[in-house]
Amino acid sequence: MEHRDVRIAIIGGTGIADPRLFRTVEEISADTPYGRPSDKIRIAEFEGVQLAFLPRHGSGHTIPPHKVNSRANLRALKDLGVERVIGLAAVGSLRHELKPGDIVIPDQFIDMTKQRPLTFYDGPKVVHVSMADPFCPQLRSLACDEAKALGIRVHGKGTYVCVEGPRFSTRAESNLWRVMHADIVGMTLVPEAQLARELELCYLSISSVTDYDVWAEKPVSAKDVLETMKRNTVTVQNMLKKIIPAIKAERDCRCGEALKDAGL
Repeated sequence: MEHRDVRIAIIGGTGIADPRLFRTVEEISADTPYGRPSDKIRIAEFEGVQLAFLPRHGSGHTIPPHKVNSRANLRALKDLGVERVIGLAAVGSLRHELKPGDIVIPDQFIDMTKQRPLTFYDGPKVVHVSMADPFCPQLRSLACDEAKALGIRVHGKGTYVCVEGPRFSTRAESNLWRVMHADIVGMTLVPEAQLARELELCYLSISSVTDYDVWAEKPVSAKDVLETMKRNTVTVQNMLKKIIPAIKAERDCRCGEALKDAGL
């Protein structure tokens, strides 16, 4: 199934990446040892670059966050020949200074999920992959630079707390995430980021702030999220138009060596 010219993949989140943005040249119905991915993988032309696009929640947004088959999604992209993955996500803000409409490029995460398959290594082989710095530094730096050049309100670091969903946080939980020094809250980063690391893929999260989480006075609603996402879509698309063509052919990070010292 490998496409040698496809080295970059975008996993689209809630309302962020419109498939119509890409000129689809082929659709692939993939299968993996972990089942089928969320949808067909679209091989597309974007700003002169061939890439793969996969909607995380499926066509029509039919897969809730706690049911996304991240192992199948990442494995299918790896089998395709992908080396770099850009995960797009909608998040709630846990800080006054992170305003709806802002972009956060997280550098850390906290896993508060409860029932998701978290690894490719369930035995008999045992692997302890390092997640001290869970995102590709090369891609993070590039994304921040390009966003700033566009005049976008971007925050170059932040801690993403990933919750199980599909419900939103209680006020007590939201305030706890703030005590834990988390900056944004979402439902999809885990296990996507750590599975990418186990496959030695570079991973970047572009997190789009849609609302203040419920620590703030007004509780979040799905309607608020969708309305802000419509405005944020253009921002993220403009970032992608700059980031994708600027990605170097050769990786100068250590993401491709993640398993080197991880086995027992």
